[in-house]
Amino acid sequence: MFRYPADRLPVSLILSLTLLDFIVYFTVDSIWLLLSYFVLTIVPKGCICAWNHHHQHTKTFNWTPLNRILEISYGLHTGVTTNQWLLHHVFGHHHHYLDQTIDESRWQRADGSKMSELEYTIVVAATAYPRAWEVGKKHPRHLRTHLIYTALTLAIAILLVIANPMQGLMVFALPMLSGLLITAWATYDHHAGLSTDDDFSASYNTMNSAYNAMTGNLGYHTAHHHKQGVHWSELPALHEKIKHRIPAELYRASMWDALNYVPVLGKFIRIEPT
Repeated sequence: MFRYPADRLPVSLILSLTLLDFIVYFTVDSIWLLLSYFVLTIVPKGCICAWNHHHQHTKTFNWTPLNRILEISYGLHTGVTTNQWLLHHVFGHHHHYLDQTIDESRWQRADGSKMSELEYTIVVAATAYPRAWEVGKKHPRHLRTHLIYTALTLAIAILLVIANPMQGLMVFALPMLSGLLITAWATYDHHAGLSTDDDFSASYNTMNSAYNAMTGNLGYHTAHHHKQGVHWSELPALHEKIKHRIPAELYRASMWDALNYVPVLGKFIRIEPT
């Protein structure tokens, strides 16, 4: 069923969160509990954006209907629907990221200057679907699938909001909107400011073990761009083969590094990531 055994745990957790969403949707009436649930699930649903990304690169299941069901779950969590990443990111960004005049996730303004993080997030999120459409014109079969399942996912979300407006808004609609923004925001630090023609000098990398556990090794970003078809579980091994070609300044600290410190006798001791 699974193409790669490593997908079993993250997919099980993600589908469990989908089930929890529906339990909350059907059983919780308090606006304060719904708001608390929305806030508490922002981080895990933000991390799901990374797993949705991985799925668009390498499909999770051998059977297409199972992939479509999983993609509806991803869409309801993140606002990024079936084949949206495939068109915008796999067929677009990965082929164009060294050319900021056409990159679908471009961080440069038309005058060549670097966008701010906020500007980039808003622009990339707002243009995500139109740019996917433009790429999709060259891949009509994938575009057709994207349009069909985007319409289905939106129809489900709209019906959920109509049936129970407060629950539908807090459990599904707002997370979808925030998920799209988080997806765009999370990509800013991957390439912003790196103007180069060299694949090995065009991506920042994060070696933090907590970050990579939560995002499926997305911190091994140079390796991911070097061979985008490599499954997320194999990126650390690929990184070991190419790390000598990655400039030292392209390894970045992460806010997740705070998790490497534990209090011992009144002091914070750093636990080195493995």
